[in-house]
Amino acid sequence: MRALIVVESWFGNTQTIADAVAGGLAHQMRVNAVEVGGAPATLDDDVTLLVVGGPTHAFGMSRPSTRREAARQAGMTTGAEQGIREWLASSPSGIQRAAAFDTRTDQRWVPRSAVRGILLQLRRLGATLLAGPQSFYVTGTSGPLAPGELDRARRWGEQLGAAIMSMTANEHVLT
Repeated sequence: MRALIVVESWFGNTQTIADAVAGGLAHQMRVNAVEVGGAPATLDDDVTLLVVGGPTHAFGMSRPSTRREAARQAGMTTGAEQGIREWLASSPSGIQRAAAFDTRTDQRWVPRSAVRGILLQLRRLGATLLAGPQSFYVTGTSGPLAPGELDRARRWGEQLGAAIMSMTANEHVLT
């Protein structure tokens, strides 16, 4: 059993959250985290959990225009061609169970975030959602993470690991 985390990150905050989630999951299973540009089109058979995470750009998943702006703000000359939106739209196969998270500014009044779109795409792909979505907060566009978010991400990873172990143990009992 293995978890795969596919992450899009521009200022490093979403990657830091992905690493903390991976640390929590690692108590129960092997974990690989990959940047979305290197994400596979087909998940290996031993991937029992896919975790997808990305930043909130303009109230949703990033788009080419918002990635160009993020790249400019980060001092990069070019932005990535593929984000979470495009990878999920490419219909990666082999997804069994999934969970989703995003990073967003700590202005909780903001009506929507990237995690909503991620969940819709995962459901469209037939994934069974292992847990409710999580939003992790940054204090501004480029961060840093809000206090306590790193620990909260690690705990969420531990909860995901425990849930997947419980589910697979129950499946083995039923077969």
